[in-house]
Amino acid sequence: MKKRGSLIVISGFSGAGKGTVAKRLVKDYGYSLSVSATTRAPREGEVDGVDYYFKSEADFKNLIDYNGFIEYARYVDNYYGTPRAFVERELASGHNVILEIEVQGALNIKSQYPDAILIFITAPSVEALKARLIGRGTEEAAVVAKRMRRASEEADEMINYEYIVVNDDLDECVHTVHSIVISKRCELNQNIDFIEVTKKGFEQI
Repeated sequence: MKKRGSLIVISGFSGAGKGTVAKRLVKDYGYSLSVSATTRAPREGEVDGVDYYFKSEADFKNLIDYNGFIEYARYVDNYYGTPRAFVERELASGHNVILEIEVQGALNIKSQYPDAILIFITAPSVEALKARLIGRGTEEAAVVAKRMRRASEEADEMINYEYIVVNDDLDECVHTVHSIVISKRCELNQNIDFIEVTKKGFEQI
């Protein structure tokens, strides 16, 4: 039987590597990555429609009015949102879909999709997180400080996630997240239809 795909919500502190983890899951295991829309400016090397859908604030708000997002949030002076159509299509096709979103949207997703898997990616320490942000070299010190303050607030939301995964070694982190998804798909409540079909099969022998 073809199962509906799993929805995996990945959040984490800025600089924890959640984006890299998500891309590796796509590359290594064939996950579908939902490309978010945002009103922030592209960073060097980012491509519209690949890394994000870069929108003006007016266009973003127009999509909100037309129910074009599963969730959206304002984060460090910019909007971020998850386009609805892509997610629904991929799940129906049996593909596992990754949503890389901020903590504000994660619980909203869980309320709409009760079977969604909420995973929080973190650096091994606050010091390591700050070093990663500085090491990116893409943002001024004031922006790094703002992201660290925001991370402090997000730490209070970690308790609302089902899984906390430390990204100290990238390969191990990716494997751990994939293992969580496989384990969830083997749970009893994910296989009720299969059980019923199996029972009927024995009745016909």
